[in-house]
This record gives sequence, structure tokens and C-alpha cells, in this order.
Amino acid sequence: MPAARRSDYDDILARLTGIPVVIDQTIAQMKDGMAHGWTPARITMRDVPKQVESQMVSDPLASPLLAAFKRYPATFTADEKAELTRRAETAYREKVAPSFQKLADFLTTTYIPACRETIAISAIPDGAAYYAYLVRGQTTTSLTAAEIHQIGLDLVKQTRAQMDDLIATTGFHGSFANFITFVNTDPRFTFASKDDALLHYRDTAKRADPELARLFGTLPRLPYGVRAIPDAVAPSQTSAYYDPGAPDVGRPGYLSVNTYDLPSRPSWDMEDLVLHEGVPGHHLQISLAEEMRDVPEFRKQLGYTAFVEGWGLYAETLGPEMGFYTDPYSKFGFLSAVMWRAVRLVVDTGMHSMGWSRDRAIQYFEETTGQPHLNAVVEIDRYIAWPGQALGYMIGRLEIQKLRQEAERALGDRFDIRAFHDAVLDQGALPMDVLDAQIKQWIAGQQTTR
Repeated sequence: MPAARRSDYDDILARLTGIPVVIDQTIAQMKDGMAHGWTPARITMRDVPKQVESQMVSDPLASPLLAAFKRYPATFTADEKAELTRRAETAYREKVAPSFQKLADFLTTTYIPACRETIAISAIPDGAAYYAYLVRGQTTTSLTAAEIHQIGLDLVKQTRAQMDDLIATTGFHGSFANFITFVNTDPRFTFASKDDALLHYRDTAKRADPELARLFGTLPRLPYGVRAIPDAVAPSQTSAYYDPGAPDVGRPGYLSVNTYDLPSRPSWDMEDLVLHEGVPGHHLQISLAEEMRDVPEFRKQLGYTAFVEGWGLYAETLGPEMGFYTDPYSKFGFLSAVMWRAVRLVVDTGMHSMGWSRDRAIQYFEETTGQPHLNAVVEIDRYIAWPGQALGYMIGRLEIQKLRQEAERALGDRFDIRAFHDAVLDQGALPMDVLDAQIKQWIAGQQTTR
């Protein structure tokens, strides 16, 4: 939250005092869902009470919500700081903490016991139709769950063959399962400490930055940093994610890295994660969208999964063009990530439309991707809790790659990778059919330009 002016602090106080309303509305919605049989799978809710309880502290100023009240701008007077701190502490004690306690009590005594034992969204009333709707919305295509399932199976087979070929080049002797055990347990792939992990991620990010000039004509003005995922949520989070910045208020973007349980966070997938979550992935695409001019504000904030996450996956494929994946284990990390997203097509549709159990999905994910068990559990529970969302990633990547191939064939020697990437990104996130039309128009324009 911005914290540079007195009005910023008044806004923060307003948000703090508004938390009871938000929580009351959330509880009302949960009650409505219970009444209609629309609840999440109980297994995915197991860590939520702890997440809520971690927001409750005895000293208000120890709460991350009040961080701004511990580091005031130099222009604030002592009296101003004292008044604002007092109001913040009062708001926390009288509004924030009681509301979180109310939410924690409701979750543990009422809501979670009422959540469904099933994992498939098709198990709720009208669930099959709802899943079909989610599939259309998340992929912005007309593909059915069955068609996507098959695409996933085909990609899994293709990627596994590539992984086997790569393993052979390392001189490793043993089965695929043995190799997975090796890369997930050998000390050479483990970060020594939280600071060591952040240092390596930051180094990789800075190696990626200068490579952008060869692949993009337009780059965002907004910078980005690398930081650790907060301890309060890290145990149930994935390996890394992107936190968007805000150019209007001077907030940078951040590549957030999970430093919880470091032995389960192997270094071999670091390059792939930086390219996806940082540049040329989410930071580049999202920041360019936020910096668009002469468009309605909502256009800057659109987040079609197939475009946003499809671009993130496409960004991973640019690694070789940027000098990455030269180490066979880093290349294995890239292929493991490709497999990961291919497996998503299989397990998401498998669980929500084909009767797969959670255990079957976890086992399939773990055995097929080579990801550690903790990652497999977190990912499968995410797909259970967010049906269809994971389908947009690979479907979007395949569409962007198809458009690039069409442009390369049509333009031949006149194909300009920088201009193509600018054409993909210069209108912000789009549905796949709109992007298709835009790139075809761009190709036609390039063909008529001498």
C-alpha cells in the first residue's frame, strides 16, 4: 500500500476499519454457499484457519498490516506519527483482531465441517455445466474437457521422451524414478540458506534483464525486485509467483520466491521460474499492460488466464534464445516445468470431469513431473480449489507458439521477433480469438510494408 503522504495513511486506516465489513460479507457468502451445496473440498481448507490465526498478534505493530506505521516519511511530525500510530493500534485491537478471530471461529466450528468430502467441482449442484463454463472461460477457446485431456496426454508422452534423451546426456545410470530421486535429494541442488536462495534468484534475474533488448522493441519503465514469500503463507504456496507493481504510485513489481522448506525447492528449476514469473514473463507483460496509454483503465487490468499464463509459459521457451538452460540440469528444470503444465491438463480434467481421486492425481503429478512431493500436494490441491484455471497455461502457450510459427512462415526473412512480441503484448491481455485476429492483421500489415 502507498505510504508517502498523510492521505495514504488515512487510506490505510480506512482499510483497517473496513475489515469487519469485508469479513462479515465473506461469512455471509460462505453461509449462502453452504445453503446451496456450493462449498470447497474440505481437504483444501486444512491450512486456512492457520493462515487467519497468523494475522492475530498481541502487539498490533507486529502485524504486517501495520508495517507502514513503523517507518514514517521524514516529513511527518512527531505528533502526527504518534496520532496515526495510536489510531492504527486502536483499529487493530478493536476492529481487525476481533474480526479475524470471528472468521477463524466460523471456519473451524461451522464452515470447514460443512465442506464437501468430494474433490470434483462436478459433484456440486449443476457442477458439470459449471466446469464446462470454467473451461471455456479459462482457456477462451471452444475446447472441451475431453479434448484438453487428450492434448495433455499427448504432450506428456512427447515431453517424457525429451526428458529421457536429456537424462542420457548426463551419464546418469538408473531409471527415470532414480534420476528424479537424485535431483531432488543431491546436496548440489539445494540452497544453503534463505539468503543464498535469494542471491541466486537475483543473479539469474539480472542475467535475464539485458537479454530483453534483442527480443522486444518496447520494454516497461517499471522495475522489479526479488523477495521471499511471507512466512505466514509460504507453507501452502507454490515455489514462486509474481506480485504486480503499480506505476501510478511508484510500487515496483516483485518476483516472490518460496524459501520455506528449502530442501524441497531444488535449484535446477530456478532459471525457468525467473523467466516465467519475472522477465520476459509476468513482469514484462503485466507492466506493459499497466503502462498502456489512451485506453480505458479496465483494459490495463484484464487477466485472461490463457493470455497471461500462456505468455508466462511462452516466456520459458525463450530461455535458449536468452542464453539459459545451458546446464543439463537447468534444461531438465525447463522440461520438468513443461511436463508440469502438460500434466495439469490431464489431472484438472481428470479430477473434475473423469472421476480421478486426489491420491491418483498426486501420484501421477509426482511421478510424471519429477517435482518433490510437497510441490505435488500443493499443486493438486490448488487445482481442486480452483477448477479449470490451470488449463489456461498450456493452451495459451500453444496458441502463442502457433501464431509465431504462422508469422515466421508468412514473413520468412522479414520476420522480426521484436516486432512480433510487441504485437502480442501491446494491447494487454486478450482472449485467444482476439489475439489470433490481431496477429493475423499484424502479419498482413508486415506483408504490405516495404
